[in-house]
Amino acid sequence: MADGFPFAGAAAPYTVTEADRAAIAAAISETEIVELALTLGNIPSPCGHEKAAGDFVHDWMAREGFSPRKVGATPDRNNIIGTWGGKGDGKNLLFTAHLDTEAPTWNPDLDAFKYRPETLDNPEWEKCWLEDGKLYGYPIANDRGPMSCFLIAAKALKTAGYDLSGKMYLTACPGEIGPEPIEEHRGIAYMGKDIGAHYLFHHGGVAPDYAIAAEGCDFGLTWVGCGYAVFRIRLWGEGVFTPLLTHPEKAVDHPNPIYRLGKLTDCLHAWSRAFEAASVYESPGGIALPKSQIASVRGGIPYAFGAGTELVSLYLEVGLNPKQRVADLQHSLEKAVRAAGLGEVDIEPVVVRHGFEADAAEVSPLVGAVDVATQLALGHPVERAAPVYSSMWRDHNVFNMQRIPAITTGFRRWRPTPKDLTDSALVYALTALAVCGRAENVSAVEHRAPVYGDNPFGTDQ
Repeated sequence: MADGFPFAGAAAPYTVTEADRAAIAAAISETEIVELALTLGNIPSPCGHEKAAGDFVHDWMAREGFSPRKVGATPDRNNIIGTWGGKGDGKNLLFTAHLDTEAPTWNPDLDAFKYRPETLDNPEWEKCWLEDGKLYGYPIANDRGPMSCFLIAAKALKTAGYDLSGKMYLTACPGEIGPEPIEEHRGIAYMGKDIGAHYLFHHGGVAPDYAIAAEGCDFGLTWVGCGYAVFRIRLWGEGVFTPLLTHPEKAVDHPNPIYRLGKLTDCLHAWSRAFEAASVYESPGGIALPKSQIASVRGGIPYAFGAGTELVSLYLEVGLNPKQRVADLQHSLEKAVRAAGLGEVDIEPVVVRHGFEADAAEVSPLVGAVDVATQLALGHPVERAAPVYSSMWRDHNVFNMQRIPAITTGFRRWRPTPKDLTDSALVYALTALAVCGRAENVSAVEHRAPVYGDNPFGTDQ
């Protein structure tokens, strides 16, 4: 592999060759993959509104012979699950990508409180197109482009006559981007990750040995993923009828807690800088750089004025590297806020998702498969993805959480070209062949290390 990347020479479960590359590449149509990505990308589907996109993927899989199923917490927010192969004893590889796409908010009535008008007018939120040899539109990057790549990868394997020994799962999930149920915004309508890949794993009838979250990684890979917490920090004060109010000399002494926000934000700014410096995490699978930022502030009711407010709440988003626990951050924040002398304050995490990473030895065969696929398809070894791709939530976290070795990898994240799509599809197809093997069970290569020991039931004796 590339200099500085671990597992040089990591062995894929099965051998793939230049002849395999040529046969599969010949079965990938650039026109078809671009058309699929653009068609998918132009189906509006902000989180909570994924049905049309899911139905399209289901119908495409059905036409192409991948036996799709719908498994969802609600009829309008299904996980779509197709399969190819499974004719022998090869390993099972699950590909996943998310159906929801980026959008200003999940409630149009709130847009004016967060975005500039010109931001809301940006056509790339929901429209995708090809221009000057590049693909435009946020849905292409996140995540319809990578989804199209593994769908076409499966079709190319089928077209080229490669039935697989292990199963190749093709999955499209709702809710990966967000949101999260918080405060009065609760219930299934506000659920994201809980009804997506989490629901898929527990209720989707899948049994993967390995998993790939297909997302833009500039053709690198990482098996590290960050989680996050959202802390609600509440400042309490006293409501005073405005005609009776006497302003104190210092804002921090004002009875209205909104006036203490300046001191609180200074405190949190200093805490965030120290937190980020102390939270850098590097392992063989990636570098995580967790970040922290104030997400929102709520205080008072605009139409019910007259006495200020007794309460103001600030919501702080904090990234969590794979080794950090929410309790440690809670203690650290409480200590910092107490030291700032802000009066009556309480801190509570209203959202918690820990980060995860794969075990390096267990993920090694999958990494070896991606490496040999990358060398055959692109002519160079795979490299470790940039830290930004290890510093966010992606759904490989779900599978690593469940002890399924998982990575995230995919094409050029920003402004991909049609060739990027065909190259990525080829990498995915060759990776699946190297993990799952041919149905006729051609020569298997020994793993660098046993994945679950020698017991065929996956437990130690």
